[in-house]
Amino acid sequence: MAAGQPPTSELSIRLISKSIVKAANSNAPLSVIPVSNFDHLSGRYPVTIFYAYRKPSTGDFNSVVNAIKTSLAETLNYFLPFAGRIVPNPETGEPEILCNNEGIELIEASADVSITSLNFHDLNDSVKRVMLPLPTEIPLSVQVTGFACGGFSMVWSFDHLLADGAGFIKFLHLWSELARTGRIPVTPNHDRSIFRPRSPPSYGPLLDRTFTGCKLHDVLAMPRNDISLKRAYYIHGSCIDRLQAAASKGGGVERTRTEAISAYLWKLLARSLGETDTGCKMGWLVDGRPWMRSEPDGDLSNYVGNLVSMAVGEASAGELKEGSLSYVAEMAAQVIEEVKNKAHFLELLDWIECRRPEMVLARILLGLKGPAVVVSSCHNMPVMATDFGFGSPRLGTFYTVLDAIGAGYVNLISSGREDGSSFVFAFIWPRLALELESDPEQVFLPVTADYIGL
Repeated sequence: MAAGQPPTSELSIRLISKSIVKAANSNAPLSVIPVSNFDHLSGRYPVTIFYAYRKPSTGDFNSVVNAIKTSLAETLNYFLPFAGRIVPNPETGEPEILCNNEGIELIEASADVSITSLNFHDLNDSVKRVMLPLPTEIPLSVQVTGFACGGFSMVWSFDHLLADGAGFIKFLHLWSELARTGRIPVTPNHDRSIFRPRSPPSYGPLLDRTFTGCKLHDVLAMPRNDISLKRAYYIHGSCIDRLQAAASKGGGVERTRTEAISAYLWKLLARSLGETDTGCKMGWLVDGRPWMRSEPDGDLSNYVGNLVSMAVGEASAGELKEGSLSYVAEMAAQVIEEVKNKAHFLELLDWIECRRPEMVLARILLGLKGPAVVVSSCHNMPVMATDFGFGSPRLGTFYTVLDAIGAGYVNLISSGREDGSSFVFAFIWPRLALELESDPEQVFLPVTADYIGL
C-alpha cells in the first residue's frame, strides 16, 4: 500500500437483490454469431470496469437503479449479443454467441460507508472489496452499489469474447446517450463475417515473432513475476504536455500522449530491473478499426467485437536508461507503426486461421523472457462519457479479477477534464510501483477521493 493511503477498513457490502435485465424487444429472432479470428485471439477472461459517482442532485438510490434498468433494457435491443450466452458449437466445440435474450445480471448492493472512504489508489482494497461474486455462466453483469453518503458505483464485468475495450466503451457510451436523450445516435455493428481469412493464407515473420499457439497448461504455468499490485494513478495534463515536448525534442515529429507516457514508463521499467535482468519488453495493444475500414464495409468505428493486435518492442536496460526520452519515444513509435496498417491485420487473420482451434496468444503475455509491460491506450475513447442522467462519473478505471499475469498491464484513460489529465490503471509488481511513486518528476500520482472530487 502506498504511503498516505489508508485502508478501506470498515467497508461492508450487503446484497439487496439480483435480477435479470433482458432486451425490451422480446420479438427478436434467435440467432447465432460465430466468433471471428480476432475474438479467438482475445480469448475468454473477465474484464472489469469500475465507475464512481457523486450523490445525484435529485432522486435516491432506488431511482438510480430503476433508471438504469429501464434504459439498459432499451439499449440491449441494439446489443443482442450482450444479452445472450456463449455456448460451444455442437460440431467444432469452439465458442459462439447465442443471441437468445436470456439477459444480463444486475446486482443491487449497499455499503454502510461513504464512497469517499474508499482507497481509490489501491484497487485491491476498494474495487475488489466492493465486488460481490459474479456468475461465470453469464457473459455480462453489472453491480450497482449505493453508499451511505448517497454516492454510488457501477462495476461491469464482461467476457472478453464479446468485445474488446473499444467495443464495450461504445456500448456504455451509447447506453448513456439513450438514458439521457431517449435515442441512440448510431447503430452498432456486430457483423463478424466481414473479417474473413484469405485463401491461400499469407503472413510474414512478424506474426510468428509476436504470437504463438499454446495450451491451457502453458497459460497456467506462466511465471507470476510478482505482478500483484493493482493501482490507480492520475497524470496532470501539464505533466503530459511536458512529457510530449521532451519526447518530441529534436525529432521533428510531435509524439502522441501514448508514445510520450510509454517512453517515460519504459525508462522506469528499466530502472526497476534486478541485477540478472538485462533487457525488457514493452507491448502496445493496437486497435484495428482505423486500418481495416474499406468499401463496402466502410467505417468500422461502430464495430462491437474484438479487433486488436499487439506491437512489441525490446531493448536493453542500458539503452533505455541512457537514452533520452525522445530516443525511447522514437523506438516506441517505430514498433507501433509496424502494425498500424491493413496489411498487418489481414495477415493476423490468416495466421490465426492456420492455428484454429488451438489457443493463440501474444508471446509477451506469457512472461517467459524477462520483465515486460503491455500498454493499452483509451485516450481516444469516451470512457468518462457515461452520464446516465445523474451526472458524469468522477472516476472510471479498468480492473481485473485475475490474481496473476505474465506481463504487467497499464491502461491509459482520458479523465474527461478540461486540463487534459489522464487516469492510469496499473497491474504491476512492487519494484515498478516503487519507481513510479518515488520518481522525483512525480508523473504518476495516487488517485484519491479528494482529487476526483467526490
